[in-house]
Amino acid sequence: MKQFLVIAALLFVSACVQAQSVSNDSLPAEPVAAAAAPIVTPDATPLVAAEVAPASPYTSAFSLAAAPDPDPASADQRPTVYGVLKTYNWQATAGYTFFRFYIVPHLTRNMNGLNLGLVYYPGGHWVGGDGEFIGVWGATIGCGCSTKYVQAMGGPRFRWAVGHGVDLWAHGLVGGAHFLPQTVFGGQAAFAWEAGGGADFNVHQKRWAYRVSANLVGTRFFSTYQYSPNVSVGIVFKF
Repeated sequence: MKQFLVIAALLFVSACVQAQSVSNDSLPAEPVAAAAAPIVTPDATPLVAAEVAPASPYTSAFSLAAAPDPDPASADQRPTVYGVLKTYNWQATAGYTFFRFYIVPHLTRNMNGLNLGLVYYPGGHWVGGDGEFIGVWGATIGCGCSTKYVQAMGGPRFRWAVGHGVDLWAHGLVGGAHFLPQTVFGGQAAFAWEAGGGADFNVHQKRWAYRVSANLVGTRFFSTYQYSPNVSVGIVFKF
């Protein structure tokens, strides 16, 4: 009888242990349903706890794909736009000149002739060196021969681009002048200077331009001073 009771007790304990193990295995790993259930207050108003969305690895991956970091190497390979208009350092001009020469008081001559010039702008800058030659001739004087006047000068020139293909410039030149024929008033050679300016009208920013200028020429012939106006028009070639 005692043996039977012991065997029955062992079987009962074994059955209880097995039932407890099965009950523990059937429980979920996390109480998801319980966590999602709303909390009910005494006045039957449900309170839902705010949910915080967990960080997703896909969000950061798409963000990086949408906005990639700039690559310095690729930035260096971007095309660069440069100016296509070439700058010419040299300018040669030739044109017509009108020169009203005040020889001595009450004696003037209107003279017409040729104007030649050469300008060099180092590096295409706004200041350069200017050289000019003028040769003109006019009506006869008391000796029955025509008058001739030539001058050669050099000095600085300054220019300013004002837009629409127009360049304004000014210069100051010094040099020498020669007058023909020989007169009773004195020698034929004299010191000369010139001051004035003008404008260049560039043709589509290419090699050619039109030039107009006005100057005042000072000379000292026949022991007196002459201040004579000079107006020129011509064509400029750039190279």
